[in-house]
Amino acid sequence: MITRRNIRIKVMQALYAPGLAGTEKSVEQLRKKFAESHQLYLYLFYVLTEIMRYAEKEASIRAGKNLPTKEDLEVNIKISGNDFLWKILESPFFKEGTEKFDSYFPATAAVVKKVFRGLAVSPIYLEYIKDASRNKPAERDIIKYIFTDLMLPNEDVIAVLEEYFTNWQDDAEMMNKLVLNNLQKPGSFSYEAFISTEKAIFGESLLLTVLEKGTYLKSMITPKLKNWDVERIALLDMIIMQMGIAEFLFFESIPTKVTINEYIDIAKEYSTLQSGHFVNGILDNLHKELITADKIHKVAYKVNATR
Repeated sequence: MITRRNIRIKVMQALYAPGLAGTEKSVEQLRKKFAESHQLYLYLFYVLTEIMRYAEKEASIRAGKNLPTKEDLEVNIKISGNDFLWKILESPFFKEGTEKFDSYFPATAAVVKKVFRGLAVSPIYLEYIKDASRNKPAERDIIKYIFTDLMLPNEDVIAVLEEYFTNWQDDAEMMNKLVLNNLQKPGSFSYEAFISTEKAIFGESLLLTVLEKGTYLKSMITPKLKNWDVERIALLDMIIMQMGIAEFLFFESIPTKVTINEYIDIAKEYSTLQSGHFVNGILDNLHKELITADKIHKVAYKVNATR
């Protein structure tokens, strides 16, 4: 399932997006970012399933040669009947989400062919097809092998992902975890499994809080800038700090330590070299003041549910 850290990044990007005016457009932008991640998630599974299904196409191509050899006529297509593969393919969530992918992403076919042909000569695959049985761990492991060892390290696959998905760099680490987690239960695909209602509400609530209370949040930051001119502060840093303070004050189930650590990391990754230290100083200072003034009230929470 999509992480809160990734949601925070998408909220930050929606707030930072140039040319957006008004709450409605910002919310629309955030929902668009969720939709882009959802499509990327489905696309990774689509490429994975196409690689596995290519065994049948390869067998047909080789059998159709003018003078096929014995090996051409005996191409092993075991992987096309992989139980985990068919649980994915038969999921309504997957079918509906990928029905137009062939026309949307025409470069996929060439990449699939290349990755499959690398798979077909790999020792792990050759060992897999030796056994005619359908051993569940082996069925799952071969899919993981294709995804982690052949798909993601492949330069052609990455080039296609970068061409079609501007969010690939932001989402890559999360997508890797999501795909591997969902391979454990490939028949359980649903949009809810990608982003829960609770997390979607969190994202929109955080966005709306910063938009509606932006002036107030900025007024809390300004006195802490000392010799800094508020107009010279990087816009992204200001947005990150406003988001952090919004979580301190208006999101009672999120621990302040989690909030501070998350926004330090986001500032380091997305803003300037000095931003992590700068954001840490401001948020830590404000956190201490708000605690002293008894303005932060957190309820009981489960740590795993807040990340």
